[in-house]
Amino acid sequence: MSEPSGSSGRIRATGKRRKKPSRGRRATRIALWGLAGAVVVGGAGLGYAYVHLNGNLQAVDINTALGKDRPENIDNGSEDILVLGSDSRSGANGEYGEDGGAARSDTAMVVHVNKGHRTASVVSIPRDTLVTRPDCTGAGGDPVAGQRRAMFNTAYEVGGPACAVKTVESMSGIRMDHYIEVDFTGFKKLIDKLGGVEITTTEAIDDPDSHLDLEPGTHTLDGEQSLGLVRTRHSVGDGSDLGRIQLQQAFIKALMQQVKSVGVFDGTKLYGIADTATKAVTTDSDLGSVTKLAGFAKGLKGLGSDDVNMVTLPVEYDPADPNRVVPLEEAGQQVWDALNADKPIPASATEQSAGDKGDAGKIVR
Repeated sequence: MSEPSGSSGRIRATGKRRKKPSRGRRATRIALWGLAGAVVVGGAGLGYAYVHLNGNLQAVDINTALGKDRPENIDNGSEDILVLGSDSRSGANGEYGEDGGAARSDTAMVVHVNKGHRTASVVSIPRDTLVTRPDCTGAGGDPVAGQRRAMFNTAYEVGGPACAVKTVESMSGIRMDHYIEVDFTGFKKLIDKLGGVEITTTEAIDDPDSHLDLEPGTHTLDGEQSLGLVRTRHSVGDGSDLGRIQLQQAFIKALMQQVKSVGVFDGTKLYGIADTATKAVTTDSDLGSVTKLAGFAKGLKGLGSDDVNMVTLPVEYDPADPNRVVPLEEAGQQVWDALNADKPIPASATEQSAGDKGDAGKIVR
């Protein structure tokens, strides 16, 4: 995620190890992206709070917004979800920088859950990828002309969730079944409600921009520290956004590996998680209720971190601007073809990519 510019002070981890879950409690594994998984875990089994939790949810009717000009909806039992982390600086997010009046998709992942829901592939799309953005509709209903060599994250900026989905579908040729979005503040609060995330760093991380200072070792990160970690770039790897994506993927793996202890009858804790989670996200209208989210969770509960293959969209640095990347068309098509056919992404697809290289992904586990 993008570098903060308005907060002060350094974030230091506690360095304390988390206690192992006690026996007699139900262990709830966070599936897929931690945020999406936490939303549905929190929503399940809380019928007594159904009305309140439903009122927390924000949903966008992607289907109506995009109409029929979309890829074919292949009903083979698999699911494709666009997961975005937005970088709005409005409201409580103002501490991370000046509000420029529009948010961008700071983190973007296409999550493909295979038929049977026993394995999944995650494709991270670098925010600075130069793409051909299709014609979209702006927030006020006015048309927004498409653009060649537009940064990927501008799609969300000019046309919101629907334009982001349309851009991904245009790039991939794959229809997105669902959309999930979370912002800075929601991310922090959700991690705190879940009790933090245990990670182990193999090297020190000292990033003045993200205000994160971690010694090598095992740490339990709270929400603010977790946000700092997934936004860190200058002190890890080569300092690029591609290195930061590796760090984000390693963090997500750590989050998925972590088993949360939630008492079967601990309604207060369940409610707190669900209340925070449902306030933290925006979904497509097909996931816009607690019942639908709970059903979505049920389909993901068998997934563990070892069942998920995470890659970065194959890219190379733009010859005209080394601060931007451009997709490797043939390699990228291999990735999208694999997802469309509900098959694993071949290793050959990322061999020549500038992404998924370097040591950033090895610093956190």
